[in-house]
Amino acid sequence: MDTKLTLKLNQEVIENAKKYASDKKISLSKIIEFYLKSLTSEKGKDDFEISPFIKSISTGKSMSSDLDYKKEYSDYLVEKYK
Repeated sequence: MDTKLTLKLNQEVIENAKKYASDKKISLSKIIEFYLKSLTSEKGKDDFEISPFIKSISTGKSMSSDLDYKKEYSDYLVEKYK
């Protein structure tokens, strides 16, 4: 059963998200639903680690200012292609 949810977001974020959804030919509601489902699914919790950047987006907490993005990405690629 679908239920209506009202969100209050930054206008630029909304505009960019709508364009992304349109480009992917999927509704913005479905994108948000899939994202929330992935965050709350029991299966997803053990399958992967959520990066500090994604955690900061979803929790509203800021990331460490000394985070080395290039090293994090490099470590990710090394692990991915082992």
